[in-house]
Amino acid sequence: MKRVLLVGLGGAIGSILRYGLGTAVGRVKGATQFPLETLTVNVLGCLVAGMLAGWAEARGPLTPELRAFLFVGILGGFTTFSAFGYETFGLFRDGLRGPGLASVALQLVLGVGAVWGGHALIRGQG
Repeated sequence: MKRVLLVGLGGAIGSILRYGLGTAVGRVKGATQFPLETLTVNVLGCLVAGMLAGWAEARGPLTPELRAFLFVGILGGFTTFSAFGYETFGLFRDGLRGPGLASVALQLVLGVGAVWGGHALIRGQG
């Protein structure tokens, strides 16, 4: 139960941070239609995930509670793309090139495809 509460608290923090950063980037990006807010959040989330992973590898493993709070909670609320980036990095780092490439391809194709399919499903009923 403690980990569930830590994930919830971290998720709230990450979501608030995502909203704040997205709003700030939206104010300065100008009239471009490119989703710079999402790109900024995703890249920053991946950078922080990598920094935390490197820090943990250098100093010793994080407790399960701290991992849940930081990775699942804060970074999960901030962006799930950071989890994708971290897990795919781990596959490549461990020499699992095939699964790493499959992860990249499937996440992109199935993710975008699911958005398209969900949209078509709803629009087809209207």
